[in-house]
Amino acid sequence: MQRSESAGLKAERKIDDGVRIGHVHLKVADLERALGFYCGVLGFELMLRFGDSAAFISAGGYHHHIGLNTWESKGGRPPAPGTTGLYHTAIVYPTRALLGDALQRLIRTGIQLDGMADHGVSEALYLRDPDGNGVELYWDRPRENWPKDEKDALRMFTAPLDLQELLDEAEAAGVMASRVG
Repeated sequence: MQRSESAGLKAERKIDDGVRIGHVHLKVADLERALGFYCGVLGFELMLRFGDSAAFISAGGYHHHIGLNTWESKGGRPPAPGTTGLYHTAIVYPTRALLGDALQRLIRTGIQLDGMADHGVSEALYLRDPDGNGVELYWDRPRENWPKDEKDALRMFTAPLDLQELLDEAEAAGVMASRVG
């Protein structure tokens, strides 16, 4: 049974403001290859590993922000276009300079971007991990700087992003990784 577009959009009670997304768990074909990308390139820390079948990685010592496993996917292929599933995992950086550092890591390792954008509320880099999973690396502008329309409603958009400005900001802040891995 298909519901109308507006059916069910207004909950009886709004979800608590303290609720957040805790982690994402990805099926990967090769655990070493996935760890090479998420830990070696992006810089996440390996928290726990179960042989060649699963690993849990984080930023800042949290138990895990990303789980990686080969339980149902060892040696597998990415889902074909036109199928449902995860569009991307979004990783938020606390500052624009640290997003610039992430960009430098990608450049040094030859990882190509699928896209980049200024969305008004955030600036984002889009790419694929070694298993073809979409990854968004971004930083949020301070909430008070988010664009609003004349009725004070949030106004997001997609505009070009100056990658050189990101790199310059990382360099000026002294946060660029001296090496990757």
